[in-house]
Amino acid sequence: MTRFLSLAAALTTSIMLLGATAHAQSGPYYSTTPVAAPTKASVITSGNLWKCANGVCSAREATQRDIVMCQMIAQRVGTLSAFAVKGTAFDEATLAKCNTSARS
Repeated sequence: MTRFLSLAAALTTSIMLLGATAHAQSGPYYSTTPVAAPTKASVITSGNLWKCANGVCSAREATQRDIVMCQMIAQRVGTLSAFAVKGTAFDEATLAKCNTSARS
């Protein structure tokens, strides 16, 4: 019985640690800074919810390619001054390509 309780405690601890790790990684996958602050607190692009606050919008990972996600948010909020994926910013050329889709 003691062995069973020890195993159950170890299993419970492992599950809790895995849950905490998954929760810690659940932050925004994409972040972007539109040139003009968005007028809405949230924007949806192809089923992906973007939350906007303090001039920055962020969203979780989507099935589309990163450049496509950038182009879709640019279509909704206008020209972007920055776009990052998992904390890594697009270079100037990639951002310029993204901004060709920006709404006027």
